Amino acid sequence: MNLNNIRPASGATHNSKRLGRGQGSGKGGTSAKGHKGQKARAGYSQKIGFEGGQMPLQRRLPKFGFNNVNRKEYRAINLDTLQLLADAKNITEITKDILVENGLAKKSEIVKIMGRGELKSAVSISAHKFTKTAEEAIAKAGGKAITL
Repeated sequence: MNLNNIRPASGATHNSKRLGRGQGSGKGGTSAKGHKGQKARAGYSQKIGFEGGQMPLQRRLPKFGFNNVNRKEYRAINLDTLQLLADAKNITEITKDILVENGLAKKSEIVKIMGRGELKSAVSISAHKFTKTAEEAIAKAGGKAITL
């Protein structure tokens, strides 16, 4: 047996019915599409969500919510992450450039330092925003929180 003589099991495949090839074929005339109507026409394709003329679900449901165009998205970085970074790289000053270098933030992002975890080493951190708990923890460890 070779790849060029492999065949499907007998009865596994069958020839598809040829549509529109005369009345004797059993699928002549309307080609199994019934009489007239939208689905019988050439080029028919239904819109996504079309419900046969009934008001579609996405239009029946009410709109809700509000998107603030002036919203600022912050990249949240916790103290425990900064402590790991300070330990690994032996850093005493963490700036935005260092965060970008180590993949913790992108160049275009606004950084906010959050207060999860604890800071053991005295590190001066410069970021756009700090939570109260983060500022307190940085001061307690002997570091500085510099707002950009």
